[in-house]
Amino acid sequence: MSQVKTDLQASGFELIETHISWVFLAESEVFKVKRPVNFGFLDFTTIDARRQACESEVRLNRRLAPDVYLGVVPVTVDEDGMHAVDGEGRIVDWAVHMRRLSDEDRGDTLLTKGSLSPERIDDLADHVAEFHAHAKCDAETAKHGEVSTIRQNVVENFAQTRDAIGEYLTPEQAREIEAWQLGILADAPRFNARIKSKRVRDGHGDLRLEHVYFEPDGSIAIIDCIEFNDRFRFGDVCADIAFLSMDLAWHGRVDLAERFLARYARATHDYGLYSVVDFYESYRAFVRGKIASFLAADPETSAATRDRAKREARRYFMLSLAYERPPLLSPRLVAVGGMIASGKSRTAGFLGELLAAPVVSSDRTRKHLMGVAPEASLPGGAWSGAYSPSASDAVYRELWLAASTVLASGRPVVIDASFRSAATRAAARALAARQGVPFTMVECVAPRDLLLERLAKREARGTHESDARTDLLDEFEARFEPIDELPQSEHVRLDTSAPAEENRRRLEALFET
Repeated sequence: MSQVKTDLQASGFELIETHISWVFLAESEVFKVKRPVNFGFLDFTTIDARRQACESEVRLNRRLAPDVYLGVVPVTVDEDGMHAVDGEGRIVDWAVHMRRLSDEDRGDTLLTKGSLSPERIDDLADHVAEFHAHAKCDAETAKHGEVSTIRQNVVENFAQTRDAIGEYLTPEQAREIEAWQLGILADAPRFNARIKSKRVRDGHGDLRLEHVYFEPDGSIAIIDCIEFNDRFRFGDVCADIAFLSMDLAWHGRVDLAERFLARYARATHDYGLYSVVDFYESYRAFVRGKIASFLAADPETSAATRDRAKREARRYFMLSLAYERPPLLSPRLVAVGGMIASGKSRTAGFLGELLAAPVVSSDRTRKHLMGVAPEASLPGGAWSGAYSPSASDAVYRELWLAASTVLASGRPVVIDASFRSAATRAAARALAARQGVPFTMVECVAPRDLLLERLAKREARGTHESDARTDLLDEFEARFEPIDELPQSEHVRLDTSAPAEENRRRLEALFET
């Protein structure tokens, strides 16, 4: 097979080597040939196995990059012994044929150039959320969320790096990672809850920045999913997104990592991911360290590739160790409340960005519990149907559960709700006290005429996460209990009729850490 590599390079292809593939780059095309390797978790030592892997790669990757994967083509050898892609002669191997994407549009390139904006991170989170929403979720995939299956993957990682890990970590550090990951897996209920909530699906399996492309037409293409072993592609959706959040952290952008997690949690109403995300980030970092160590030990790769792989392996293994520690964030609970149309959601969104915190919204939670889209209208009038006292109690219980899960992970959380009663405010404050974190109530206020104007614009638009309309304002005002029970240190009144930048500066000063 080394002759295949030599001949194709001689034909003018640029070569990129990975631990399992040779990737040959032409001006507008890419051909990927599987290396004849056996790592235990994959076996490409036969031509038939490599062909099947190529076919699976095309089929599975068309889910997230439908116009990138063009098909499977043969690698041939002619009478002179020269190899070619889709040429004349005897078929000796197979290659995945792809449209070449621009390196300038790749996630890691954009990050290095400072062009991977928060807005692009939001778009990516929404894109992955949509993919997961339609991904296979059944009894077969559910098995891969069971602790026994996850433990198999984890133990395999440690076994496959046992001989090499000493080059990258001290024995104490290696034992610490192993003990921590296996210790988390001893808590089976947290993983069973993920299965029960249908969060175990057929995902991507290798969601990293270098596989994400933001194309000029505004679309997002994600390539190179795991095709060779269902066990590494089936799993908790959090295992998928944790790969990307870990990758962002590895590149020094913890802020974008946390924003990605928060946006995904909002899009999917999956705040439970915070119960397992640190585990999966540590697991993913160890996997990348393992793969880099394989490449570093491969005598067929160039010296430069091996040296780079050694450096990367050390850094990944250290990152895996770091996830045992609490995140480098300041956990706190911020409740954002006020009258309808007072600017709560906009304020909560800004605070989420400022604190790198997920925002848990009562409007979105209510729609989620009712099984409808966030901007769909719910039946029932004021204080009835979907807005009855019992329904609202259920919404707040869900808010407390989501916020508690986030806080328990060592992260801040923002709750966006009316908090019109002293009882709901007391419950939020008590939750913060139980978690041992600071509590702040941000009350959004605005002149009544402005509230009516905003509500009228909402009605004219037709769709909105909130179902509140102008005819509800009088009754809502009558039922809103003034916020006079909180100490000044925990209560902030924010006039949203003031210029947005002025309010942003005020909030930045209040929550500066």
